[in-house]
Amino acid sequence: MKFRTEITVPASGLRLAYRDRILMMGSCFVENLSARLVRAGFAVANNPFGILFNPVSIAGGLSDLLDNRVYTPADLFPHRDLFHSFSHHSRFSGTDAHRVLENLNTHREQSSAFLRCAGVLIVTFGTARCYRLLSSGEVVANCHQLPARLFREERLAVDGITEQWTALADRLREQNPRLKILFTVSPVRHWKDGAHENQLSKSTLLLAVNELVNARTSCCFYFPSYEIMMDDLRDYRFYAEDLVHPSTQAIDYIWEKFCHAHFDQATRALIDEWEGIQQALAHRPFHPESEEYQRF
Repeated sequence: MKFRTEITVPASGLRLAYRDRILMMGSCFVENLSARLVRAGFAVANNPFGILFNPVSIAGGLSDLLDNRVYTPADLFPHRDLFHSFSHHSRFSGTDAHRVLENLNTHREQSSAFLRCAGVLIVTFGTARCYRLLSSGEVVANCHQLPARLFREERLAVDGITEQWTALADRLREQNPRLKILFTVSPVRHWKDGAHENQLSKSTLLLAVNELVNARTSCCFYFPSYEIMMDDLRDYRFYAEDLVHPSTQAIDYIWEKFCHAHFDQATRALIDEWEGIQQALAHRPFHPESEEYQRF
């Protein structure tokens, strides 16, 4: 008897190697994936704007990298004794506006340089729901706990996401012709929107990504992390205590599927070898002065 449907992810046309520099942007799930890539020894730049959830804000961040945008005091606003940016996660906020701007511009400068020589861009969309600032019409990356009356909540349309990202993919390839883009849809459910709205949101993202990948088969690819979580791991024992985020075991399982899809056998063997070395180095010896440990 079979009690679950195992999703087989075939080898992808996008194969990652240690020579590839990887820029990652998107939702909190991309943080999980980047942590495992870093542990495996890859050169990774992760979320230069902090965690971003909706496609418009992620596209805006990438456009800022391409445009070498310099942030100014006009890009900040004060709230609750901190200075914030609507384009960045709250981890970039701070009490000193000068230091906040310096941090924003340093991260932007470093990430712009990284993007121009990266081999792969991994993008994880979290939700199609976004918040638009009423005073400017701007879609914000983070509301920073401002009053809800200042925003209008809406769900992005498939066509709008596709149009924006098709143009952005072309711009990215113009500045970095060798760049490949790998899309995923986060398996983290946005439960505060309700069960039905979460499904509509994820469906919007899946449809948009499907159009993007089909239109740019030579440079755009898809990894089914959402499908693996929703079908292969359809059980609450694979969720964290909040019943929304995947558990560590689930993330490890998705990572295993990712490795088989995007690494060749030689790269996987090297990852396994490096993991063994890391575990050995993490072991605390009882007698570090011993000849045996010195040889090790």
